[in-house]
Amino acid sequence: MAPGSINNTAVQGHPGDGALDSRLSEADSSSTTAIRDGGYGWVVVFACFVQTFWVNGWTGSWGILQAALLKSSMRDVPASTLSFVGSLGLSLTVALGLACVWLAGVIGARWSSLVGVVLFGASALVGSFTVANIAGLFVSGALYGLGGSLMYTMSNSLPVQWFDHRLGTANGVVKLGGGIGATVMALLVQLLIDRVGISWTFRAMALASLVSGVPAALLIKERVPPSSSSAIKLSLLGDPTYLLLFVAGFIGIFALYIPSFFLPTVATSIGLSPSTAAAVMACYNACMALGRLASGIACDRLGSTNMLLLTMALNAITMLAIWSVASTLAVLVAFAALNGVANGAFFVTMPTSIGKLLGPRAAPGGIGIAVTGWSVGDLLGNPIAGFLIAAAHADRASSIVPYRPAIFYAGGTAAASAVFVLVARLRMDANLARKL
Repeated sequence: MAPGSINNTAVQGHPGDGALDSRLSEADSSSTTAIRDGGYGWVVVFACFVQTFWVNGWTGSWGILQAALLKSSMRDVPASTLSFVGSLGLSLTVALGLACVWLAGVIGARWSSLVGVVLFGASALVGSFTVANIAGLFVSGALYGLGGSLMYTMSNSLPVQWFDHRLGTANGVVKLGGGIGATVMALLVQLLIDRVGISWTFRAMALASLVSGVPAALLIKERVPPSSSSAIKLSLLGDPTYLLLFVAGFIGIFALYIPSFFLPTVATSIGLSPSTAAAVMACYNACMALGRLASGIACDRLGSTNMLLLTMALNAITMLAIWSVASTLAVLVAFAALNGVANGAFFVTMPTSIGKLLGPRAAPGGIGIAVTGWSVGDLLGNPIAGFLIAAAHADRASSIVPYRPAIFYAGGTAAASAVFVLVARLRMDANLARKL
């Protein structure tokens, strides 16, 4: 496959479908051939690593902060209301992707990243002064969403400017930062809450994110000059191959956060202790981090779209065939490990696949469109699962059976996503053994 040429990948056996692809290919050809896979690109990867550390560090520790708030200053606030603070931040992180791509086209990726880091720090600082005020916490969550969206969008779009043959590895290292951030901050936040309280925990997060994030953002450079006029091309949705990948991500995201939200509840329902349930979650988070790095390396060896297909297939299989019968610790750990790897791999293989398809100039807009589409699943995916669990009275369950409707819903959406990836891959080349 010629790097940056989606015409070559999308029209195998489908002549006449690549008019849009040809125009994109011509626009990208000069910038793509100059990529040398590394150099200063590794500095950019490090800066993006720091950004994803904090983006995922917040989401990975919000549940711990929420639990502490509900036991202290937010005793009279419904858990569903407080949990919506986290959902608001999470959904804004992806919903604003296109706006962030546009802003980066105007002021550049470095300054966009810097604004994102500052907003992230402001979010934690506002949270530190509003631990007893739900409206203030919603402001904190919204600021996180704004800052997190800028950092997350830049970390998705920058590696494709600096890497071609090793793009998967670069994306894997970037996303590894998120896996480490989620794991480290979950442990550190609980330790800080126990020692200094919730308010000072927020302040410590604000200080640490600014001290590490501001210098990292200032290291960012772009190979492709920013352009507000060409960054976003909604016409990409007219290309069948890109549209199939977009739909695969739109559907697949509904399933991806369900295990991390409900694994502890399932674990205690089948008779495991809270400490054992926490250990299962630790296994899940660690395997997510492993999946991010390993899938990036595998993208370079086996092809990014091939790996995306394997990722969504593994997601579906582990939910439908393993989680649905996980009535013992051994089976639940097997699910946590395998699904954790697949879950982490999605966030590497999807942007890498789109980046390879579009090339460095069109990729930021294409990735931004795709990530923005994830906002619906981020906002609704877990509530749908929660509704199915409540309808089956699984909260009073002592087995895995009442959780199966929610598990089958999650597994079904993952399977549907895999089907769309398969069709996209077949459009590229009917030979599935080819590296694409």
